[in-house]
Amino acid sequence: MACAAVLASVAGSAGAGRRVPGTSLPARLTDTGGGTQLVTAEAEGPGSTTGTVTWWDLRDGRWTEAGSAPARFGAHGLAEGASRRQSTYTTPTGLYDLPFAFGIDPAPRGTRTAYRRVTATSWWCEDNASADYNRWVQPLPADCAPGEAERLNAYPVQYGRAMVIGFNYAKPVRNRGAGIFLHVNGRGATAGCVSVPAAAMSRILRWADPAAGPHIAIGTTGAGSLAITGY
Repeated sequence: MACAAVLASVAGSAGAGRRVPGTSLPARLTDTGGGTQLVTAEAEGPGSTTGTVTWWDLRDGRWTEAGSAPARFGAHGLAEGASRRQSTYTTPTGLYDLPFAFGIDPAPRGTRTAYRRVTATSWWCEDNASADYNRWVQPLPADCAPGEAERLNAYPVQYGRAMVIGFNYAKPVRNRGAGIFLHVNGRGATAGCVSVPAAAMSRILRWADPAAGPHIAIGTTGAGSLAITGY
């Protein structure tokens, strides 16, 4: 099921270059993935469908904000990544890597992340019975039912440019969820992905450096099991 929009939209513009104090959000996280780049995706609460995505650089021992944009989350809010179930329209919380990027449109100039161009035969398999569960496939294999997969070029806006979020990706667990991306906004909330305006998505792609080990931390403000600072 696509991370396409289904609820009301939000608008906004990205900001950048602001120096943050030592108590910045990444500095409060238990784990940031071990690299010098981090994306944070923060919602107000478990039922929120909107929030903020911010991308950060670690410089001289301090996290510096490189940019920020309004974000959208799943139509049913956020859920603990370790126990999330497929087809719940929730965005999984947790700390994840960003394995590769893809898009119908060309990669922005300066993109260093591995970038796959979407074609008419590009799919994301979400069929729990398939050997290619939670994988990019091209073409669609016989054991992945078309009704249990996303044909990526069917979403020209959302998948104009995107990055794979490594939720349930390295060693996929069946029924936990598949096809969780950071992608361009559609018309409203997503089916579980994180989305941002197109300009912000392009900026993130130009910013991300695989050598810096970028990760994404997804969670909520405040206390509780879904609080972003617990990762």
